[in-house]
Amino acid sequence: MNRLGDIGVTLGIALIFFAFKTLDFELIFSLVPYFYSKQVLFIGYSFNYLTLTTLFLFIGVVAKSAQLGLHTWLPDAMEGPTPVSALIHAATMVTAGVFLLIRCSPIFEFAPTTLLTISFLGSLTTFFAATAGMLQHDIKKVIAYSTCSQLGYMVFTCGLSAYNLSIFHLYTHAFFKALLFLSAGAIIHGLKNEQDIRRMGGLLHILPLSYTMTLIGSLALIGFPFLSGFYSKDAILETAFACIYIKGTFTF
Repeated sequence: MNRLGDIGVTLGIALIFFAFKTLDFELIFSLVPYFYSKQVLFIGYSFNYLTLTTLFLFIGVVAKSAQLGLHTWLPDAMEGPTPVSALIHAATMVTAGVFLLIRCSPIFEFAPTTLLTISFLGSLTTFFAATAGMLQHDIKKVIAYSTCSQLGYMVFTCGLSAYNLSIFHLYTHAFFKALLFLSAGAIIHGLKNEQDIRRMGGLLHILPLSYTMTLIGSLALIGFPFLSGFYSKDAILETAFACIYIKGTFTF
């Protein structure tokens, strides 16, 4: 899955280098407006240069940040040890795609078609992954689909040009998702490697600390008032509600 994303990113970088003759961020960002109406021939068709470039970069984001279509590696990555999956899912690996969107935001801002695509795919991922997570039995896969859903939030927020909120949610999510994964690891260990949530219950009396930490992490994740997730998610929903274009209506 990530190899497919790598192909997209490589093509995007090649197109940037072909046009700008540099890969220096500052130079590229200062020159982007001059390429707004530039066309390029690709597989026999004429495309807007910036639209094509950003779509290729977005393919990398779709694979790395587990958006709809290239998301399957994320739940499958659950086979590894829980501390490893905590790192992969919460902080380092999957948010690299979202960070690419935020870091290259001056390029994406000049490609409205790509922003529309990002909004639609991100919001579909949010909805799809959340509903898929509701039907999982493996405690780690539930959290994995939740990660997928939260990444959808971050991606569609970038599509609405609210990059500051996207990185804010990325930051808050890293903490409560790491907490949830480490709590899940403690629960699995305490129950002799049992991962099926249908065979768990009454953990408040057996594992009070793990229970409490899971509860706090879950409340932060669903956006319970005065916890970190509440501030980032609510701001995202307000932005989607306030956006008057079709992408804002759709994401909201």
